[in-house]
Amino acid sequence: MSTTGEPLPGEGNAFERIQASPEFVELRRKLRRFIFPMSAVFLIWYLLYVLLAAYEPAFMSIKLAGNLTVGLFIGVLQFISTFVITTVYVRYANKNLDPAAKEIRERIERSQA
Repeated sequence: MSTTGEPLPGEGNAFERIQASPEFVELRRKLRRFIFPMSAVFLIWYLLYVLLAAYEPAFMSIKLAGNLTVGLFIGVLQFISTFVITTVYVRYANKNLDPAAKEIRERIERSQA
């Protein structure tokens, strides 16, 4: 232990060392690089829907076809966009996150064996 009370490199529990490892830091960076922008886009999209519903009821009640209105159409698009975001995330995770997480997990398991 150092004089400041902080563990020296190699000290502390295994999980703290793993969290400080460059591979884990990179994995978290990749996750955040996807999650934060995608969350912001979705929240802005949802907020737009709520604001239109609250402040532009005449626009939202415009009929597009039969009983299908702009509001209903945008509402359905909210559900579709949720499924699209989920699909995009799964593909991103499979390609960019899961292999790195698997390598970190295997390294932990090897070091504990």
